[in-house]
Amino acid sequence: MEILLAIIGALGAIGAAAVAALIPLITRRTRGAVQAEGAVTREAMTEAVTALGSRLDSRIDDVRDDIDDVRESVTHVREWQAGHDAEHLLIGRPDPRGE
Repeated sequence: MEILLAIIGALGAIGAAAVAALIPLITRRTRGAVQAEGAVTREAMTEAVTALGSRLDSRIDDVRDDIDDVRESVTHVREWQAGHDAEHLLIGRPDPRGE
C-alpha cells in the first residue's frame, strides 16, 4: 500500500511539474496566435475604414454636384423672374405678386 501511495505521489508530482512547464508554452503560443489574429483584424479594419472613407468621399462629391445643380436652377428661375418683372414694368400691368 505504501508503494502504491508513493507511485501515486510521484505521478502527481510529475504531472504537476508537466503542467507547470506547459503553461508558459501554451501561454506563449496563445499570445502569438492572438497577436497574429489581432494583426489580421487591424489590417481588415484599416481596409474597411479606407473603403468607407472612399465611399463617403464619393457620396459627398455627389451631394456637392446636386447642390450645384440646384443653385444653377435657382439662378435660372431668378433670371426668368427678373425678365418677367421687367415685362410687367414695360407693359404697365401690376405685378401679379402684388409687389
